[in-house]
Amino acid sequence: MTTAHLLMIEDDARLAQMVQEYLGQSGFAVAHAADGESGLEQLPLVQPELVILDLMLPGIDGLEVCRRIRSLSTAQARVPVLMLTAKGDPMDRVIGLELGADDYLPKPFEPRELLARVRAVLRRRAESGGNGGSRATPVMRFGSLEIDRDARTVTVADQPAELTSYQFDLLVAMAERAGRVLTRDQIMEAVRGRELEAFDRSIDVHIGRIRGAIEADSKNPKRILTVRGVGYVFAKQQD
Repeated sequence: MTTAHLLMIEDDARLAQMVQEYLGQSGFAVAHAADGESGLEQLPLVQPELVILDLMLPGIDGLEVCRRIRSLSTAQARVPVLMLTAKGDPMDRVIGLELGADDYLPKPFEPRELLARVRAVLRRRAESGGNGGSRATPVMRFGSLEIDRDARTVTVADQPAELTSYQFDLLVAMAERAGRVLTRDQIMEAVRGRELEAFDRSIDVHIGRIRGAIEADSKNPKRILTVRGVGYVFAKQQD
Protein backbone atom coordinates (compact mmCIF):
# COMPACT_ATOMS: atom_id res chain seq x y z
CA MET A 1 0.00 0.00 0.00
CA THR A 2 1.52 3.31 -1.09
CA THR A 3 1.74 6.25 1.30
CA ALA A 4 -0.55 9.19 0.58
CA HIS A 5 1.29 12.50 0.79
CA LEU A 6 -0.57 15.45 2.28
CA LEU A 7 0.37 19.10 2.74
CA MET A 8 -0.91 20.98 5.79
CA ILE A 9 -0.73 24.77 5.66
CA GLU A 10 -1.28 25.85 9.25
CA ASP A 11 0.37 28.49 11.44
CA ASP A 12 -0.43 26.70 14.72
CA ALA A 13 2.70 24.58 15.17
CA ARG A 14 1.24 22.46 17.98
CA LEU A 15 -1.87 21.64 15.98
CA ALA A 16 0.22 20.81 12.92
CA GLN A 17 2.44 18.47 14.95
CA MET A 18 -0.59 16.73 16.42
CA VAL A 19 -2.08 16.22 12.96
CA GLN A 20 1.23 14.97 11.55
CA GLU A 21 1.55 12.42 14.33
CA TYR A 22 -2.08 11.28 14.24
CA LEU A 23 -2.35 10.97 10.47
CA GLY A 24 1.14 9.47 10.38
CA GLN A 25 -0.11 6.59 12.54
CA SER A 26 -2.71 5.92 9.83
CA GLY A 27 -0.15 5.76 7.04
CA PHE A 28 -0.16 9.34 5.78
CA ALA A 29 2.96 11.42 5.20
CA VAL A 30 2.11 15.01 6.16
CA ALA A 31 4.37 17.89 5.15
CA HIS A 32 3.85 21.17 7.01
CA ALA A 33 4.05 24.81 5.98
CA ALA A 34 3.51 27.58 8.53
CA ASP A 35 2.19 30.23 6.12
CA GLY A 36 0.63 30.63 2.71
CA GLU A 37 3.78 31.63 0.84
CA SER A 38 5.79 28.62 2.01
CA GLY A 39 2.79 26.38 1.42
CA LEU A 40 2.57 27.46 -2.22
CA GLU A 41 6.33 26.95 -2.56
CA GLN A 42 6.06 23.41 -1.18
CA LEU A 43 3.13 22.48 -3.41
CA PRO A 44 5.20 21.43 -6.48
CA LEU A 45 7.83 19.80 -4.27
CA VAL A 46 5.49 17.67 -2.17
CA GLN A 47 2.94 17.07 -4.96
CA PRO A 48 0.30 16.26 -2.34
CA GLU A 49 -2.79 14.19 -2.96
CA LEU A 50 -4.67 16.55 -0.64
CA VAL A 51 -4.06 19.95 0.99
CA ILE A 52 -5.28 20.70 4.53
CA LEU A 53 -5.56 24.48 4.52
CA ASP A 54 -6.20 26.81 7.45
CA LEU A 55 -8.33 29.84 6.63
CA MET A 56 -6.60 32.24 9.01
CA LEU A 57 -2.93 32.47 8.02
CA PRO A 58 -0.31 35.20 8.41
CA GLY A 59 0.47 37.09 5.22
CA ILE A 60 -1.55 35.46 2.45
CA ASP A 61 -4.78 34.14 3.98
CA GLY A 62 -6.27 30.74 3.28
CA LEU A 63 -8.82 32.06 0.79
CA GLU A 64 -6.10 33.52 -1.42
CA VAL A 65 -4.00 30.38 -1.06
CA CYS A 66 -6.99 28.28 -2.13
CA ARG A 67 -7.55 30.57 -5.12
CA ARG A 68 -3.92 30.21 -6.18
CA ILE A 69 -3.94 26.42 -5.72
CA ARG A 70 -6.95 26.25 -8.00
CA SER A 71 -5.22 28.43 -10.61
CA LEU A 72 -2.17 26.13 -10.53
CA SER A 73 -4.18 22.91 -10.81
CA THR A 74 -4.90 21.39 -14.19
CA ALA A 75 -8.26 19.94 -15.10
CA GLN A 76 -6.80 16.44 -14.92
CA ALA A 77 -4.92 16.99 -11.65
CA ARG A 78 -6.95 19.22 -9.37
CA VAL A 79 -5.55 18.89 -5.88
CA PRO A 80 -8.38 18.44 -3.34
CA VAL A 81 -8.45 21.08 -0.61
CA LEU A 82 -9.87 20.49 2.87
CA MET A 83 -10.25 23.88 4.54
CA LEU A 84 -10.08 24.47 8.29
CA THR A 85 -12.51 27.25 9.25
CA ALA A 86 -13.38 29.24 12.35
CA LYS A 87 -15.90 27.59 14.64
CA GLY A 88 -19.44 28.87 14.29
CA ASP A 89 -18.85 31.03 11.22
CA PRO A 90 -20.92 29.66 8.32
CA MET A 91 -19.70 32.42 6.00
CA ASP A 92 -16.16 31.05 6.21
CA ARG A 93 -17.49 27.71 5.02
CA VAL A 94 -19.54 29.22 2.20
CA ILE A 95 -16.72 31.43 0.95
CA GLY A 96 -14.26 28.54 1.10
CA LEU A 97 -16.54 26.29 -0.92
CA GLU A 98 -17.20 29.04 -3.44
CA LEU A 99 -13.46 29.51 -3.95
CA GLY A 100 -12.93 25.84 -4.70
CA ALA A 101 -12.43 23.99 -1.40
CA ASP A 102 -13.67 20.39 -1.61
CA ASP A 103 -14.63 20.11 2.05
CA TYR A 104 -14.31 22.02 5.29
CA LEU A 105 -13.85 21.28 8.98
CA PRO A 106 -14.52 23.85 11.72
CA LYS A 107 -12.03 24.31 14.55
CA PRO A 108 -11.64 22.87 17.09
CA PHE A 109 -12.02 19.41 15.64
CA GLU A 110 -11.49 15.82 16.70
CA PRO A 111 -8.52 14.14 14.97
CA ARG A 112 -10.76 11.18 14.14
CA GLU A 113 -13.12 13.39 12.18
CA LEU A 114 -10.23 14.93 10.25
CA LEU A 115 -8.97 11.44 9.42
CA ALA A 116 -12.44 10.39 8.27
CA ARG A 117 -12.77 13.43 6.02
CA VAL A 118 -9.31 12.98 4.54
CA ARG A 119 -10.08 9.34 3.75
CA ALA A 120 -13.46 10.26 2.24
CA VAL A 121 -11.97 12.88 -0.08
CA LEU A 122 -9.18 10.55 -1.20
CA ARG A 123 -11.62 7.67 -1.68
CA ARG A 124 -13.90 9.79 -3.85
CA ARG A 125 -10.93 10.82 -5.94
CA ALA A 126 -9.70 7.24 -6.35
CA GLU A 127 -13.11 5.75 -7.11
CA SER A 128 -14.12 8.37 -9.66
CA GLY A 129 -10.73 8.16 -11.36
CA GLY A 130 -10.59 4.37 -11.46
CA ASN A 131 -11.94 1.80 -13.86
CA GLY A 132 -15.37 1.28 -12.31
CA GLY A 133 -16.92 -1.73 -13.96
CA SER A 134 -20.47 -0.42 -13.70
CA ARG A 135 -19.91 2.45 -16.10
CA ALA A 136 -21.09 1.85 -19.64
CA THR A 137 -19.05 4.67 -21.14
CA PRO A 138 -16.52 7.11 -19.70
CA VAL A 139 -18.15 10.09 -21.43
CA MET A 140 -21.67 11.36 -20.79
CA ARG A 141 -23.19 13.91 -23.16
CA PHE A 142 -26.22 16.09 -22.59
CA GLY A 143 -26.52 18.48 -25.49
CA SER A 144 -23.51 20.83 -25.32
CA LEU A 145 -22.54 19.48 -21.89
CA GLU A 146 -19.89 16.73 -21.92
CA ILE A 147 -18.66 14.94 -18.79
CA ASP A 148 -15.57 12.74 -19.17
CA ARG A 149 -15.27 10.52 -16.11
CA ASP A 150 -11.80 9.15 -16.92
CA ALA A 151 -10.22 12.50 -17.80
CA ARG A 152 -12.25 14.14 -15.00
CA THR A 153 -13.12 17.05 -17.26
CA VAL A 154 -16.32 18.92 -18.04
CA THR A 155 -16.88 20.98 -21.16
CA VAL A 156 -19.78 23.12 -22.32
CA ALA A 157 -19.85 23.84 -26.05
CA ASP A 158 -16.23 22.59 -26.17
CA GLN A 159 -15.17 25.11 -23.52
CA PRO A 160 -13.74 23.79 -20.21
CA ALA A 161 -15.85 24.21 -17.07
CA GLU A 162 -13.86 24.66 -13.87
CA LEU A 163 -15.05 22.47 -10.98
CA THR A 164 -13.45 21.17 -7.81
CA SER A 165 -12.95 17.41 -7.51
CA TYR A 166 -15.93 17.23 -5.13
CA GLN A 167 -18.13 19.24 -7.49
CA PHE A 168 -17.08 17.01 -10.38
CA ASP A 169 -18.06 13.90 -8.40
CA LEU A 170 -21.33 15.54 -7.41
CA LEU A 171 -22.14 16.41 -11.03
CA VAL A 172 -21.36 12.85 -12.15
CA ALA A 173 -23.57 11.41 -9.41
CA MET A 174 -26.49 13.59 -10.50
CA ALA A 175 -25.94 13.03 -14.23
CA GLU A 176 -25.92 9.26 -13.69
CA ARG A 177 -29.36 9.69 -12.11
CA ALA A 178 -30.70 12.13 -14.69
CA GLY A 179 -34.44 12.60 -14.45
CA ARG A 180 -34.63 11.44 -10.83
CA VAL A 181 -35.49 13.90 -8.08
CA LEU A 182 -32.82 13.59 -5.37
CA THR A 183 -32.81 14.92 -1.84
CA ARG A 184 -29.67 16.59 -0.50
CA ASP A 185 -28.98 13.55 1.65
CA GLN A 186 -29.27 11.23 -1.37
CA ILE A 187 -26.88 13.40 -3.36
CA MET A 188 -24.28 13.56 -0.59
CA GLU A 189 -24.63 9.84 0.14
CA ALA A 190 -23.98 9.09 -3.54
CA VAL A 191 -20.75 11.09 -3.39
CA ARG A 192 -19.48 10.66 0.13
CA GLY A 193 -20.85 7.40 1.45
CA ARG A 194 -22.44 7.00 4.86
CA GLU A 195 -19.53 7.55 7.22
CA LEU A 196 -19.80 11.34 7.47
CA GLU A 197 -22.73 13.44 8.58
CA ALA A 198 -24.22 15.40 5.69
CA PHE A 199 -24.24 19.20 5.95
CA ASP A 200 -27.19 19.79 3.65
CA ARG A 201 -26.63 23.53 3.14
CA SER A 202 -23.11 22.99 1.82
CA ILE A 203 -24.65 21.05 -1.07
CA ASP A 204 -26.54 24.21 -2.07
CA VAL A 205 -23.24 26.10 -2.31
CA HIS A 206 -21.73 23.38 -4.50
CA ILE A 207 -24.83 23.26 -6.73
CA GLY A 208 -24.56 27.01 -7.16
CA ARG A 209 -20.93 26.68 -8.24
CA ILE A 210 -21.77 23.88 -10.68
CA ARG A 211 -24.59 25.92 -12.18
CA GLY A 212 -22.21 28.83 -12.60
CA ALA A 213 -19.85 26.58 -14.53
CA ILE A 214 -22.28 24.68 -16.79
CA GLU A 215 -25.42 26.79 -17.15
CA ALA A 216 -25.83 29.58 -19.70
CA ASP A 217 -27.70 31.52 -17.01
CA SER A 218 -27.10 30.25 -13.48
CA LYS A 219 -30.02 32.38 -12.22
CA ASN A 220 -32.34 30.56 -14.61
CA PRO A 221 -30.91 27.03 -14.75
CA LYS A 222 -32.02 24.53 -17.36
CA ARG A 223 -29.85 21.55 -16.46
CA ILE A 224 -29.87 21.29 -12.65
CA LEU A 225 -33.32 22.23 -11.39
CA THR A 226 -34.49 22.90 -7.85
CA VAL A 227 -37.49 20.90 -6.66
CA ARG A 228 -38.89 23.04 -3.87
CA GLY A 229 -39.07 21.27 -0.54
CA VAL A 230 -37.32 18.16 -1.88
CA GLY A 231 -33.94 18.71 -3.52
CA TYR A 232 -32.65 18.75 -7.09
CA VAL A 233 -33.05 17.00 -10.41
CA PHE A 234 -30.61 16.79 -13.31
CA ALA A 235 -32.72 17.39 -16.42
CA LYS A 236 -32.41 14.92 -19.28
CA GLN A 237 -33.47 17.24 -22.09
CA GLN A 238 -30.93 18.27 -24.70
CA ASP A 239 -29.91 21.86 -25.42
